[in-house]
Amino acid sequence: MTTGSTLYINQGEQAQIIEQAQANLPKAARAPRAPRQPLPKHLPREVQEILPTETDCPSCGGDFVRLGEDVSEVLEHVPAHFKVVSIVRPKLACRCCDTIVQAPAPSRPIARGYAGPALLSHVMVSKYLDHLPLYRQSQIYGRQDVDLSDSTLGDWVGGVHILLAPILEALHQHVFTATKIHTDDTPIKVLAPGNGKTKTARLWVYARDDRPAGSTSPPAVWFAYSRDRQGIHPQTHLKGYKGVLQADAFAGYNEVFKSGEILEAACWAHARRKFHDMHVLNATPITTHALNTIGELYAIEQTIRGKLPAERLKVRQKQSAPIVNDLHAWLTAQLTTVSKKSITATAIGYALNQWHALTLFLTDGQVEIDNSAAERALRSVAIGRRNFLFLGSDNGGERAATLYSLLGTAKLNGINPQTYLTHVLTVIADHKVNQISELLPWNVKLEKHAQVESETETA
Repeated sequence: MTTGSTLYINQGEQAQIIEQAQANLPKAARAPRAPRQPLPKHLPREVQEILPTETDCPSCGGDFVRLGEDVSEVLEHVPAHFKVVSIVRPKLACRCCDTIVQAPAPSRPIARGYAGPALLSHVMVSKYLDHLPLYRQSQIYGRQDVDLSDSTLGDWVGGVHILLAPILEALHQHVFTATKIHTDDTPIKVLAPGNGKTKTARLWVYARDDRPAGSTSPPAVWFAYSRDRQGIHPQTHLKGYKGVLQADAFAGYNEVFKSGEILEAACWAHARRKFHDMHVLNATPITTHALNTIGELYAIEQTIRGKLPAERLKVRQKQSAPIVNDLHAWLTAQLTTVSKKSITATAIGYALNQWHALTLFLTDGQVEIDNSAAERALRSVAIGRRNFLFLGSDNGGERAATLYSLLGTAKLNGINPQTYLTHVLTVIADHKVNQISELLPWNVKLEKHAQVESETETA
């Protein structure tokens, strides 16, 4: 039915038109489906055998003979559960002299606390790696009829923070004995006492990771909390350090470079980002050339990742240095063609002002082209900010720094953070302080503990 120039089609006609149009389209070649990956072998298996309902042949009544079997697997989830461990210590008396003996009570992670190591570890990992605020954890536990208030969980976080302090100090020493470290900082909201508002504090990270330069030294990260972003904080953190510091252009680092004992290595990713942001809004020949040239440097770095410093330096001198020199001359020339107040001039000026620090990687094979090691370490903090919005106090900032340090280092070393922390909380109360480095992630042997944990979950 038509009225004027408007065409009306009922639903049946519309479906028929669409079906005909789809039928006339050329059939696209289906991409081959990727083979399904086998389910992990380390998971416990439960066998369910399903037999036919018939016990005799329905055709002739004869007996069945097993010819073979078809096996398929389904991945299932067993919800986490709580259990109560009753610690029984019998008192034994001597029949002859009435002497009474009893085994000493085992140490607990938190004195007079009823939380076991595995539960404490789960709470810490849930908060600082899985980004579940304590009040949400309390709600989850409540659904299992276990009443754990968020204030109780907060007390546990504080207790674990104190317990891990010696390991954090050993981790700090390991990071700052490196000849090169990466640093960065990120803002974090903290509740200001008294007025119900938040203030902006900072979390600083110092990362040691020389694996891209062929080093076998364990990678590690150390976090520090501060109430603000004043330069005195990195100056305090870096007091006594000698080596290369890879950082952004934050003015607060300038003081630490004055003595000459700490060399500044800048970040090409920061320099590139300024051109990239302009390129996204308005691509120009300047942004295109700058991005392509920096991309060539990164392509060279990809070919030498994991090589020893001497080999990296040789390749950089031969391939990267000419590109960098040409880029410097080109940027200097372009700066005279743009307005001094333009964002293009700002991007070029940033690179030229940082040029000495940006080119340190051409004379030191251990130095990286950018500060990605520190930025990766801060990624977990950035994700967590979306969930917990703010920390409750400065003490909460200190606790966050401790847990981000230990759990982040465990991840860097390919160790399950929850398994590691459970082990540490199991043994640390009785561990000798002068042997605390044995509890650093890369020194802990977790095979036996992981096996016990797996058997417990299976049961």
